[in-house]
Amino acid sequence: MEEPRAHESRPELTEAETEQRESGSEMRESNSELRELFGRAAARAADYRGSLGERRVGAAKTFAEVREDFRRPLGEKGRAAGEVIDELVGLAEGGLVSSAGPRYFGFVVGGALPAASAADILAVGWDQNGWNSVLSPTAAAAEDAAGEWLKDLLGIPATASAGFVTGAQAANTVGLTAARHHVLKNAGWDVEKDGLAGAPRVRILAGDERHATIDRSLRLLGFGSDALELVSSKANGEIDLDDLRTRLTGHEGPLIVCLQAGNVNTGASDSLGEACELVHEYGGWVHVDGAFGLWAAASPAHRHQVAGLELADSWGCDGHKWLNLPYDSGFVFSAHPESHAAALGYTASYLVSSGDPEPGDYVLESSRRARGLAVWAGLQELGREGVTHLVDHCCALAKSFAEQLTSAGYEIGNDVVLNQILVSFGTDTETDRVIAALQSTGTAWAGGTTWRNKRYMRISISNHRTTPEDLTRTVRALGAITH
Repeated sequence: MEEPRAHESRPELTEAETEQRESGSEMRESNSELRELFGRAAARAADYRGSLGERRVGAAKTFAEVREDFRRPLGEKGRAAGEVIDELVGLAEGGLVSSAGPRYFGFVVGGALPAASAADILAVGWDQNGWNSVLSPTAAAAEDAAGEWLKDLLGIPATASAGFVTGAQAANTVGLTAARHHVLKNAGWDVEKDGLAGAPRVRILAGDERHATIDRSLRLLGFGSDALELVSSKANGEIDLDDLRTRLTGHEGPLIVCLQAGNVNTGASDSLGEACELVHEYGGWVHVDGAFGLWAAASPAHRHQVAGLELADSWGCDGHKWLNLPYDSGFVFSAHPESHAAALGYTASYLVSSGDPEPGDYVLESSRRARGLAVWAGLQELGREGVTHLVDHCCALAKSFAEQLTSAGYEIGNDVVLNQILVSFGTDTETDRVIAALQSTGTAWAGGTTWRNKRYMRISISNHRTTPEDLTRTVRALGAITH
């Protein structure tokens, strides 16, 4: 039966239909009802986004308080969708963190671009499964196009495979899954069929300042975190090539080395080109964890920091960090598409495929939303020049911020090479006090970290909305706390 059009009035409901609607068992909505409901939700989201510049940055309520607001018995009967949304907005308000705003400096979080956010709204409305091109040609086509743009922007070989994942953890896990397949296959072992029991030992190395997701990936893949051999790091956190060379001398057998583009504390990147050449001399696979630092490649002024990245075998990168896409968005690439697909792909009698490599062959999930639509839209909104400007803008602000903090009498603990700043306020106790006090003011939000056995405030500038005035306001707030 055809639904009434938006301008048409709906016929009066019978008593039975009214009871059915009120009970929640009638789930068919008219176009006008959906337009009103979705429009209401989008308007609330837009109002929130538009207020970010002046909102309190940290949440106004604690988790315990917000949890108490949300918890209540589940009703026997359903409720009108609009009523539910209105209540949800009211309950959520106190627990919202303005992490998309210009003065949120924690965790390398970027605020989502307008076009990318709007595209995500469409993706939810269209409700597409992005596993393969049969389930959704649109979802697959968006990922295909955006994947080509991403490889070009990041300097990754055009022949590499691309998978759209949830974030850096999934990207590292997928990249290392492909690595496990590749190095063991070269050693004559089918790990997908026979598992790791009895397999040739895979030697795995990473810098002692690698991100913790590397260790977690090794746990998930059955290697165990103790399988990791740690290579020492230099002054700003980049891997010590001399130590790596010494450890590899005379090595034989399967080998995986994890490198880093963008140290989580300092922003420094390993010497990717030299390290890749060294590892390849021993037949090893190089995986680059480039959650945010890989974006230096998109800037002519900063790409020297990741020179030689194209020589690696796999790369992981986030979209919801420096590219300013909505959560959750990450990317994994491999220079060996056949190993990538062999490690991740699967078939079943009921699954229909085009016969060509599909998006689902390069990721862990089967049921997955069409996250490539937001990537496509965000990159179109920015263009090549916009991506470059985003990276350069944040790096310039980080340099300026560090200079202002130094002038205010605070200690900068790292060489500011990208968008990361480490700030000490004297003793560890005082630094932690200042961090807590800044968060409590609501003016800005930055977290703490321990680097080289010392506590620091860790500042990440990753948002396209951040301005010099936001830095000034934050320095002023810190001055009120410390003086």
